[in-house]
Amino acid sequence: MDRKLPLLLKRSDSLKGIIDRFEGDFVVVEINGKTKDFLRTQFPKEAKPGDVVIIEKSNVTIAKDETDKLRKEIEELMNEVWED
Repeated sequence: MDRKLPLLLKRSDSLKGIIDRFEGDFVVVEINGKTKDFLRTQFPKEAKPGDVVIIEKSNVTIAKDETDKLRKEIEELMNEVWED
């Protein structure tokens, strides 16, 4: 499969996204409602689907506080749906 990878970001640019899934050597990240593929080697080894990530140049960090907040919101929504 031929994938177009995003170009390196300019010095002042950064992106925030959510890891959707892993596909082989790639990480699929949802950014502003669209998915983009990045090389898995650019991501921390502990990264997992659902993590909120900040992508700056070729550096990727997990936004732990935002990830925890998002997971809690999703859990609360799921609990509302499954309440009797």
